[in-house]
Amino acid sequence: MRNMSSKARSILNATVVLLALTPAVPVGSARAAECTRDDALGTARVMEVDPATYPRVGLKSFPQTLPLHDREVVLTFDDGPTPGVTDKVLTALGAECVRATFFMVGRNAADHPDMVRKIARLGHTIGYHTWDHPHLNKMPTAQAEANINRGIEAVGMALRGIDSTVPATPFFRFPYFESTPELLDHLEKRGIAVFGADFWASDWVKMTPEEELRLLTGRLEAARKGIILLHDPQMRTAQMLPAFLRYLHEHNYRIVHIVPAGVKTVSDRSR
Repeated sequence: MRNMSSKARSILNATVVLLALTPAVPVGSARAAECTRDDALGTARVMEVDPATYPRVGLKSFPQTLPLHDREVVLTFDDGPTPGVTDKVLTALGAECVRATFFMVGRNAADHPDMVRKIARLGHTIGYHTWDHPHLNKMPTAQAEANINRGIEAVGMALRGIDSTVPATPFFRFPYFESTPELLDHLEKRGIAVFGADFWASDWVKMTPEEELRLLTGRLEAARKGIILLHDPQMRTAQMLPAFLRYLHEHNYRIVHIVPAGVKTVSDRSR
């Protein structure tokens, strides 16, 4: 805290209080595009991501990332949905008319299907994060693939009542970023893009919202653009997020929302 400027500290304190006093679902069924605030951060553009062109992205894990311009960021959230905490994240995003991508754990989606549908209804992109967040690189390949598919099925059932291992959105993130060559090849052949991240807030580490804000903005200023990893079940992140979004706005950063393009497999790409 002592390393944070008084301006940043005052922004965080004010927004945390505001978030605590705000109802969990103030945006109702309104979509993120319907922004009535002239001073909102907003979503600057939508990027279609084709798994055939970008099979693996995120510089923390892979040599390639998305073709973002300077001061463009993609917000991604892992491990939810979690009622109460994810609601606060959605409130913060809705207040700034921002869209993000949520990589969901299938077990949580099965337990809270209303949350899955709410996230989709608000215009966010839904990706996949296995059934129960295991260490896939420590499992036999067939067992790991089954866990991935079970997660896809659970999210699909929660979202649309469809029991299928074909993902509606071909976006997947490995728990702990622990991939294997066999699983990467398997997902690429299925036309599923694997998302790493370019940097993150380390919000799995015990810290205050102020400390998380300072850490994240420092990494942002070093990277200047990229895919950001956060966790929507983390209360410290939910409390930090309004101030971070205002920081993005005040420092001229722009939000890019990712959506799937027409799905192509490796064989399609080679023709």
